[in-house]
Amino acid sequence: GRGGAYQQSYGPPSTVFEMGKFVHACEGEIVCESINVKIPYFNAPIYLENKTPIGKVDEILGPLNKVYFTIKPQEGIQAESFKNGDKFFIGGDKLLPLDKFLPKPKPPPGAPKPKRAGGGRGGAGGARGGFSRGRGAPRGRGGFGDRGGRGGSRGFGGGRGGGFQSSRGAPRGGSRGFTPRGRG
Repeated sequence: GRGGAYQQSYGPPSTVFEMGKFVHACEGEIVCESINVKIPYFNAPIYLENKTPIGKVDEILGPLNKVYFTIKPQEGIQAESFKNGDKFFIGGDKLLPLDKFLPKPKPPPGAPKPKRAGGGRGGAGGARGGFSRGRGAPRGRGGFGDRGGRGGSRGFGGGRGGGFQSSRGAPRGGSRGFTPRGRG
C-alpha cells in the first residue's frame, strides 16, 4: 500500500564502512569520533566489523570538519565495555554527503531564478488569501467575497474590511463593521 511508514529491518548490510572510533562512554551511550567523510543518518544502525549490531546513531555533534556522534546501545550492550580506539561501522545506504550540509553557492547576477514548486501565492483567481468570485456573485464566508482578497468587503470572516453583517448586508455597529483583529 501507500504511506511507506512501516520499514522492516532485513539484517546487516552486505558491506559496511568505517564510521567512527570509540572516545568514551557517557550516561550509558557511546561517544565516537567520525573517521568517515560522510555524515550518518539519525537512528542509523551501527555495527562491529563482523556486522554484529551494536546500536543506533542518537546524536551528531561538533563542527563539520570534526564530527562526533553518539550511539545508543541496544539491549545487552554496555558502553563501558569498549576501549579507546575501537572502531564502529555503518551501512553505505545510511550516509549523507558532506556537501548536503554546506551552503549552496550564489548564482551569478542576472541568472534566472529557479522556479518553486506549488505555483504562486493565494487562492483561485489570484486573490491573496482567498477566492475571488467577481461582482454580483453570491457572498460566502471567510476568504470569499465580491472583492476577493482577505475576506472581501462583505461577508463573515473578519479579514480586511470584512466583518459581521446583518441579514441586509449592512455591517452592524458602525460604518465598517466589527473586525476580530481590531482593524476597522
